[in-house]
Amino acid sequence: MRILKTSNISGSVSEFILLGFPCRKEIQRLLFVLFSLIYLLTLMGSLSIICAVWSSRKLHKPMYILLANFSFLEICYVSSNVPKLLATIISQTKSISYAGCLLQFYFFFSMCAAECLFLSVMSFDRLLAIYRPLHYPTVMTHDLCAQLVGFCWAGGFLWLLTPLTLISQVPFCGPNTIDHFLCDLAPLLALSCAPVSGTTLTCGIISSLIIFLTFLYILGTYFCVLRVVLQVPSGSGRHKAFSTCTSHLAVVSLFYGSVMVMYVSPGSGDHPGMQKFVTLFYALATPFFNPLIYNFQNKDMKEALKIFHMYFCGKFLKDSRVEFNNSSLIFRKMKDHETNETTLFFFILIYFHSLGKWF
Repeated sequence: MRILKTSNISGSVSEFILLGFPCRKEIQRLLFVLFSLIYLLTLMGSLSIICAVWSSRKLHKPMYILLANFSFLEICYVSSNVPKLLATIISQTKSISYAGCLLQFYFFFSMCAAECLFLSVMSFDRLLAIYRPLHYPTVMTHDLCAQLVGFCWAGGFLWLLTPLTLISQVPFCGPNTIDHFLCDLAPLLALSCAPVSGTTLTCGIISSLIIFLTFLYILGTYFCVLRVVLQVPSGSGRHKAFSTCTSHLAVVSLFYGSVMVMYVSPGSGDHPGMQKFVTLFYALATPFFNPLIYNFQNKDMKEALKIFHMYFCGKFLKDSRVEFNNSSLIFRKMKDHETNETTLFFFILIYFHSLGKWF
């Protein structure tokens, strides 16, 4: 394995080595299949939400428009690190260029920041719908929704410009081995040739601000929601109000719980194994669970997905033939009572057929 590669001009490091998950070849293959399957299902789940919102006029509301943008963010989020993770597992060199490392850091953590902003905006939308239900249609217009979406996307990428600029000025002259599966802040700065306490402090403050400000705002909005809901006299009214917030609260708990364990818990970054596991959870597992939470907790979303499934099956899977392991499988015309498992099974068959080419 190449440990160090330097530029002929300046003598600085021109690439890094991502160790990823060093283990036996059999375990690496197992991890590759597992992570690939989770990645595929995450893409399918997020795409199903986007397609359901796009195809159903009933879901052309700010709440679901925000959810569709959040799902698209999740697709970009996992795609910024998982393909490189999979390549690192099966590759012998496990290298990433200096520019590629900085770009991966910037895009991954920019979308982390954008996710914090989206979760805050979605909690504001739920607060407005419960706290001011009569004024909600006039306040949360499509124009305001578009502005909030633009704010979340732009805010996330602008927030990480300062850390990116600071890291790009850090000198790296060797070693260049990162004991991680992505270019995270702490292991990257640990390779610096010069003291970077100021850069570390500044980047830490910027990261903590986006995490704590958005988290405290979400806590504040749900405190107001709880106070309003407890004033509702009927039990059915309370249940309806809480049901609109449970899925969002579950997503918030998963994301912020893992992020705070990583960046707030004392000493959590001192153990590379723990650091990889927690990063893997909020980089891969959390986006995987989010579509499941939103799909199963929301009645309107389930109905829209059922309608889209019927359209998809009738449009694209009618009398189609798929070749798998040199055998021809005939998918007959699907009936209305069939469930989403059929479509999922169809995609999994194709996926494992393509995976067979790797081994």
